[in-house]
Amino acid sequence: MPSPLDLLDLPFLRDALLELVLLGVAGGVLGAWIVLRRLAFFSHAVGSATFPGLVAADASGVSPTLAGLAVALGYAGGVERAGRAGREPGTATALLLVAALAAGVILASDVFESGAAVDRLLFGTLLGLGTVDLALSAAAAALAAAGTLALGRTWAAVAFDPDGAGALGVPAALADFLLLALVSVAAVAAIPAVGALLVTAIYVLPAASARLLTGSVSGLIALALALALAEGVVGLYLAYWLDVPPGPPVAVLGATTYALLAAARGAAHARSALAGEPA
Repeated sequence: MPSPLDLLDLPFLRDALLELVLLGVAGGVLGAWIVLRRLAFFSHAVGSATFPGLVAADASGVSPTLAGLAVALGYAGGVERAGRAGREPGTATALLLVAALAAGVILASDVFESGAAVDRLLFGTLLGLGTVDLALSAAAAALAAAGTLALGRTWAAVAFDPDGAGALGVPAALADFLLLALVSVAAVAAIPAVGALLVTAIYVLPAASARLLTGSVSGLIALALALALAEGVVGLYLAYWLDVPPGPPVAVLGATTYALLAAARGAAHARSALAGEPA
């Protein structure tokens, strides 16, 4: 059985650990707003929608990071424009996601024959994380923190009272687009480590679990940050131990944590209801 100290002793694991710590910071901070603004589906979709761009970039020698950023920001712009046009954002997100995944499958199988590279793009890898990946994750963490400091009140106002926020002159449309753009950049940053299909493991599951434990925004951010870091580190160790990509273990840990907390909360509410009933 490998030792947890291998995470610090082996160079490729040190890089992977730093990557997941940086993503945990971004995930904890942005995840709170993703949950509050009900952008969980978008955060999953924007990561998956980069698949065709990543396949084409991997096969043609273009930087996957640049291709992923271009596709993700274009996707965010399409969703935001559909919302401004009065269309249901969830419908636009789903339609664009289906089109992107279909294009990615066609490119991977019939055009570029990407083979084993598809698994790496979809589920992440422990190997090959480089300086560019770490730099993008650090930028995503810094942007998440800066965005929260600059626009946190606006995002909270729109989340809890969108009509009132507009009446107060809050630039809700601009704030919404910037949040979508930040989520897009963060999703691309997570792809090398957890893969395009499992971005929610970093950006949704920890915050969703934290939401079960606290009702304050500051508490939500703090708990989401702690859970994202813990699940990332433990998931990385499990990935190394089981010799699998890191994305699935991190996702399973996040889903299990959420399920256990939801079950415990449901049981506590049931006990409270029974105790409150007249004898």
